[in-house]
Amino acid sequence: MTSQIKLSIVFLNFNKLEETQFTSRQLKTLCTNRQDIEIIAVDNGSTDGTAEYLQQQSHITTLLLPDNTGIAGYNIGFNKACGEFLLILDDDSCPMNLKGIEHAIQILEQQQEVGLIAAHIQSPDGSPQWSWHLPQSTQVTHSPFFIGCGFIIRRELFAQIDWYPEDFFLYQNEIAVSFQVRLQGYDIVYDPDCIIVHRGIPSQRPSERRIFFPTRNTLWLLRRYYPQPQLSYLIFSRLVIGLIRAISFGELKSYLKAVREGLSTPIQKTPLSTKIQLDCLPFWKQNSLIHQLLRRT
Repeated sequence: MTSQIKLSIVFLNFNKLEETQFTSRQLKTLCTNRQDIEIIAVDNGSTDGTAEYLQQQSHITTLLLPDNTGIAGYNIGFNKACGEFLLILDDDSCPMNLKGIEHAIQILEQQQEVGLIAAHIQSPDGSPQWSWHLPQSTQVTHSPFFIGCGFIIRRELFAQIDWYPEDFFLYQNEIAVSFQVRLQGYDIVYDPDCIIVHRGIPSQRPSERRIFFPTRNTLWLLRRYYPQPQLSYLIFSRLVIGLIRAISFGELKSYLKAVREGLSTPIQKTPLSTKIQLDCLPFWKQNSLIHQLLRRT
């Protein structure tokens, strides 16, 4: 790919006009006079004026979709991107500065075995948004996974694994990508200097979505990537964990639908090696009934 663009920033938008406006202004300030950076926004069929606003921003290449396609909308932007590296954001996240982004790109340039940089995610007040996906470290270190509202990946690698899994719609796409990155022989590194400010709160999403998609998509992941006998134990654990969560949310119907689709959809098996399973141990623990019970005692 011949291009002067080194970094493509891609973010997805859906009915968050004020957040999109904020992110757009921040990116414009950060990227002014940077000819080696392009900004691509994909709108997932917004009806609140977001699409019209984006079309008016001369510093952004805007791609408009007629309907909400979930994370599949990102893939439209990835295909359009020309940069050697992709910085992926949400409509409510943006880099604190470009210095941290450049530090992450330097790691990718100097360490060819690294395929993806997991950014440090923090709230606007500076407090970290830790999750089990990231190591709690102040140093550049190996990371089991990344958080989707802020990471940098080699475009060629991302294209090779065919971007995000479009049928997931929402949730667990980061896990699928992390598995695929390792299956291609690359590592994931957490860079605490690469700071992404995330203004959103995932818990604001409808409870139905927070039950259906994590349950279904996790069952798909387990069935595809884990061999027996681990698979049977993890599926049993996931069913119990999901049921408890569904009851607490009052979403038993969504849970049963997710289980049906999660277990009946045909899956192409791609078992992980023992080494990759160990690299991704936090995912195992999240879906192990024994580990979850021990954590609560």
